[in-house]
Parts: sequence; C-alpha cells; structure tokens
Amino acid sequence: MHIGISIFATDTTIQPVDLGRAVEERGFESLWLPEHSHIPTSRTTPWGGTPGAPPLPEMYWRTHDQFVALAAIAATTERLILGTGITLVAQRDPIWLAKEVASLDVISGGRVIFGIGYGWNKEELADHGVAYLERRAVLRERVLAMKEIWTHDVAEYHGDHVDFEPSWSWPKPVQKPHPPIVLGGGAGPKTFRDIAEFCDGWMPIAGRHEFATKLDGLRAAMVAAGRNPGSLTIGVFGARADGDTLRDLADLGVERAVLPVPSRSPDEVLAKLDAFAPLVEELRNV
Repeated sequence: MHIGISIFATDTTIQPVDLGRAVEERGFESLWLPEHSHIPTSRTTPWGGTPGAPPLPEMYWRTHDQFVALAAIAATTERLILGTGITLVAQRDPIWLAKEVASLDVISGGRVIFGIGYGWNKEELADHGVAYLERRAVLRERVLAMKEIWTHDVAEYHGDHVDFEPSWSWPKPVQKPHPPIVLGGGAGPKTFRDIAEFCDGWMPIAGRHEFATKLDGLRAAMVAAGRNPGSLTIGVFGARADGDTLRDLADLGVERAVLPVPSRSPDEVLAKLDAFAPLVEELRNV
C-alpha cells in the first residue's frame, strides 16, 4: 500500500518547499494539497455541506494556490508524487486548467495525480458563476474538454458548459494519455457513472461513506461503461494512521491511503510526519 500525506498548505504553517522535502525524506509516496479560491463571509453553506457542522476552520480561506505550491515542490523534490486533493474543477476555466496540469506534469517529470471533486460550498461556486445543482454537469464537460486538449494536437469541444473551436495548446502531459484522474466524490450512482466515464480512480474521504459495501456498485458501473473494473485505482483520503486499519483497507483493494496532517506550526507538522513515517515501511509489502 502507498502512504501519502495531505495538508491544507497555508501562509501560516510549514511552507511548501520545506513541506515537500520533509515528506519525501521520510519516504512517503505522495503529497496532496486541497484548494479553495476564497470563502464568502456569508457562510450560508455549513462545513462540508453537512447541517449542524462546526464552524469552518480558518485554513479553508488561507490555502496557497495548488499549482503554484506543487510546482515549487516539484522543483525541490525528485520522487514525490504530487496530488491535487482535490481540484475544484467546476470553479476553474478548463483551458487554463488543462495547461496548468500538463505544465506541472512536464516540470515534475510525470509525477502528477489529478484529484478532482464537485465542490460543496454553494456560495463559493456561485461566485464562480456555477449553480450548485449544475456543478456535476459542469465538472464532467470540463474534464472531457481537458482530455481532448491533452490528447490531441488540434483540440475542440462543444457542449452545454464548455465550447471552444479547434485550437492548439501545449505542453502535453508526460504521462500518457494524461495524468491519472481520481475523483474524490462520495459514493452513489451519479458519482460512479462519472468515474466510469472519465476517471481512473476513486478516493473518498474515510468514514463518510459505507466504503466496502459500495465497491460492488462502482465495479458494476465500470462494467456497464465497458471498462475493466481492475483498471481503476482505489484510495482513501483521511485514513486512520493505524497499521491494522490500513491492512484492512488493503484487503478491500485500497492501493493508497492518504493521512491528514494539521495546518499548524512547522514543528508540529514535522512531529506528525515523524509519527506517521514508520507506517511507510510497515505497509510497504501489503
């Protein structure tokens, strides 16, 4: 099993270059950075879209830009896999985003995993001109359009939410046909249809969904789409840092567990990385 690290990289915690080096030095496979463009102060939507949730932590509106931070990490590491965990695709221009992902893949020598999600913050989406109930359809078209850009010398796309004429766009990703696309959405038929249509993996948040019982539904969606379920990678965000728990996940077919690190002082982050590091060797052959 691969063990990765996730953190809200902000201006008040350990900075990206130091973080990337520390994660790589301790043998972790990957580093995943989430994003939010901004958080409207109205705070109409509860944290995670869950009624009764606690107040939203400040780290949500202090995150560095994902691709700027990951590019800095790419330039100062050699082996570390760089994950977006997750990119809010519905809030981004797909033509620019395709270039950002491809550029990072080239700069890093093919070390990118493109983690994507629908988004939960209604007012944040609205400020980007996206209605909450349309976010899935918007994400779908933007990802499909990006795949056209990555895989064709002359790309075009014509849909309800994305429309552009035949165009040139370079660089193309190092990884072929493109970096793996991993959806971080919750379990359900709509999510599984999207994964089966245009994704390479599923990485839900641990503990939020009935994980084991949903895998059969995901595999059925893959078969219905004419794809081999075995080609799909399964991972978990926010996994519990416990060897027995991680081995149980591995028995279910989970290939990657991403452990969360708090957005605190550099010393606290490094101490948490040190505490998690023995799991890398413990799970190496699982």
